Amino acid sequence: MSVPEARPRPDNEVERVLAVVAHPDDIDFGGAGSIALWTKAGIEVHYCIVTDGQAGGFEPDRDRAEIPAVRRAEQTAAAQHVGVHDLHFLGYQDGAVEATPQLVRELSRLIRKVRPQRLLSQSPERWWSRLQVSHPDHLAAAEATVRAFYPAAGNPYAYPELSEEAWDVGELWMMEHPESNHYVDITDTFDQKLAALRSHASQHRDPDGLAAGMRTYSGELAAAAGFPANHYAESFAVIRLG
Repeated sequence: MSVPEARPRPDNEVERVLAVVAHPDDIDFGGAGSIALWTKAGIEVHYCIVTDGQAGGFEPDRDRAEIPAVRRAEQTAAAQHVGVHDLHFLGYQDGAVEATPQLVRELSRLIRKVRPQRLLSQSPERWWSRLQVSHPDHLAAAEATVRAFYPAAGNPYAYPELSEEAWDVGELWMMEHPESNHYVDITDTFDQKLAALRSHASQHRDPDGLAAGMRTYSGELAAAAGFPANHYAESFAVIRLG
């Protein structure tokens, strides 16, 4: 079924955004350019990283026990490039994420604590022509996020043991969804996006190739959106409740 027409709130009506992703660096591939625009506009952005990315990287001689600390530090540095200072690490095991009631509860609690007007996530739908963005952890973390978005976080009778009051976000943005209905021109913040991506040094064997690939892909998205030549964009599926 096709996603409906996007009806995003104007940014000047948004005070806080919560972004939930499976691994460190996921947010930087899919949404860091848009996030940099939001923080420049005075919007408070929080990151929630579900796993510590223990299965990532290209350093066979490194003690794998060091990886969680390395990846948290890299994500923290990346966030600073786009104006984000509030990070929440859930510490799940990379490669083992499921959309469990426990994870939905944790995300619902965080939504109620942060009280965002916009929730940013990955897509719970597998994208067969770009299968690399449909890692099983991405799908599971996104499914749990959607369940928290509706109905759990806003239902006062869900998780009554939580002290935080129910909160309706009302707006969900999904990155790397098979069908986009909204594009953001990130030309002015593209260099910040690249700086954020480069912060994940343990994950990139060819940083220059990464930058070139991102320029090509972001340029293609801008062209698909009808933006001027030599512009860059990020794409989303935006769902608005109410």
